[in-house]
Amino acid sequence: MTPRAAHDQWQPVCALADLEVDRAATALVHGQAIAIFRLADDRVYALGNHDPFAKASVIAKGIVGRRGDVPFVASPAHRHAFDLRSGKCLDDPSAAVPAYDVKVVDGTVHIGHRKAAAA
Repeated sequence: MTPRAAHDQWQPVCALADLEVDRAATALVHGQAIAIFRLADDRVYALGNHDPFAKASVIAKGIVGRRGDVPFVASPAHRHAFDLRSGKCLDDPSAAVPAYDVKVVDGTVHIGHRKAAAA
């Protein structure tokens, strides 16, 4: 298997200005359905869109909020909260959704590969 070129690691998805604050957009990135969230401070997060509890692609339709310093999205199906930074479920430590690296370059949101699962 040949290693991926550095330019393949980041996929431009949309303009930051096209994302609504505290809402999500979905995109197919690296063959995966991704929910992309923009917060009021212009931080952008990307999670897998599949809710492991509902077994449906609904994460992008969730409600964005905070628990202390932790930004999260609550799935609309069963209201489980997922940390936008890591994808870990705040209500059930045995569950998580994939989290992806994100960067904004010249106003364009780029999605990288899946983050390594945190211990």
